[in-house]
Amino acid sequence: MTPEQCRAARGWLDLSQAELAEAAKVSLSTVRDFEKGRRTPIGNNLTAMVAALSAHGIEFQDNGITGPRSEPV
Repeated sequence: MTPEQCRAARGWLDLSQAELAEAAKVSLSTVRDFEKGRRTPIGNNLTAMVAALSAHGIEFQDNGITGPRSEPV
């Protein structure tokens, strides 16, 4: 997942950074810093963020994301 995909997925789902952090059980600064391109989370935190978004129906692809019953963004 790229920072851009993370932002797009949150926007699609209408989730705040805090809500994603809580769902993924990571710190808010982890989400915030990742989305701003400041740092890449350690493997297990990035995996948890992807899993949290995937649980809401987001699918990650090389060229974007798809959501429930939708086209790639």
